Amino acid sequence: MFVFIGVFVSILSFIFFQISQRHKRDAPITNWPIVEFGKLVYLHGAICEALRLFPSIPFDHKCTIKSDILLSGHHVSPNTMIFYSLYSMGRMERIWGEDCMEFKPKRWISERGNIIHIPFYKFIPFNAGPRSCLGKDITFIEMKMVAVALLWRFHMQVVEGHPITPRLSITLGTEHGLKVKVTERCI
Repeated sequence: MFVFIGVFVSILSFIFFQISQRHKRDAPITNWPIVEFGKLVYLHGAICEALRLFPSIPFDHKCTIKSDILLSGHHVSPNTMIFYSLYSMGRMERIWGEDCMEFKPKRWISERGNIIHIPFYKFIPFNAGPRSCLGKDITFIEMKMVAVALLWRFHMQVVEGHPITPRLSITLGTEHGLKVKVTERCI
């Protein structure tokens, strides 16, 4: 997520504005009521976009229980292992539209300023259906807590010219790491 925040200053501005509306500089963020993190809609959108474009688990698989026919018309036999790429699905134009390669947190925000809940089978970094992650909501809160704590105290900028090349493995990483210039904020 911080790759995008360092690159897209306007995203950082919106997130920082939302945080500043709810937080006094000298009050520890650890004292925030959990409900406050749910109000950081733009940050939620930024996290979802980061997970859409760079899911922590880029590939997954399922095993069929019985014979079935997929929406594509393909026949699937029982006990067939089906592999799919969350990394590719997050970039599919037919799923996300012509702007599928753009990082757009507003994709997750309604006209009224609320979080849009995308169907499970379209956005599946936490799996879907009866096997979806029970800790999804707490994970979002934890990601927001970490982001708020870091963004409130530090300015982060990806080092110019540093190659950011995804490394697809069991988990998603970067080939050359992520070089970030971090400076303390003076607020």
